[in-house]
Amino acid sequence: MIVIVDERESVTAGYTSWFSREGVSAAGFCPGEFGNWVKAVADPDMRAIEAVLVGDCVERHGIARLVRGRSRAAVIALNDSKSLEETLELFASGVDDVVRKPIHVREILARIKAIRARAHAQDECLSVGEIRVFPDGRDPIVGGEVMSLPRRERRILEYLVSNKGCRVNKTQIFNYVYGLFSEDIDENVVESHISKLRKRLRHRLGHDPIESQRYLGYRLLYGQSVNGASGTVPASRKLEMV
Repeated sequence: MIVIVDERESVTAGYTSWFSREGVSAAGFCPGEFGNWVKAVADPDMRAIEAVLVGDCVERHGIARLVRGRSRAAVIALNDSKSLEETLELFASGVDDVVRKPIHVREILARIKAIRARAHAQDECLSVGEIRVFPDGRDPIVGGEVMSLPRRERRILEYLVSNKGCRVNKTQIFNYVYGLFSEDIDENVVESHISKLRKRLRHRLGHDPIESQRYLGYRLLYGQSVNGASGTVPASRKLEMV
């Protein structure tokens, strides 16, 4: 999810609509609302944020520090005019990038992807058994081969892997994939995505690595014996990760 912070409701509404057209969830906040929300929101919901766009607001230099206290999300400042002094001050406050409006949302998405790739360069991948996911948005490696997945199924798999050892519920997955404020979409759509993902994984691995328990949620299973070099795991020896 992309968060836009700006004093002007017309700006937040405009960007939210433009991102939606690109199939990306977005939400707009005025600065005060955003500050209160960041302080109160649960960690799993905070992890649903991919980037924060900071527009025109009095507190804009403190937003990057506020975000950094809770998240590794990219922080991009949007400038209405070119000002070297303002740009330098924004970078000093901790933003990842400064861009001048007007700018197309596709360029913003490309910049977010590049920032995430650099930020996660040290964690080349996250692994659970035979499943490896990449924080920079690449398709996962499953059973030793790249598995091409639809964007939402890939996001669900990334979320399950990043929360390995923890059970996550449908609402948490929905918030991560669709954003926290997608009221026009029924969160039961998550069940359909997970069903399709499980079939793909079962076909590739020969077993279903996702455990589901009614009312409690989902978590990944993995094998007891892990080969450190390849990450392969005998399917016959899978256990719950606790």
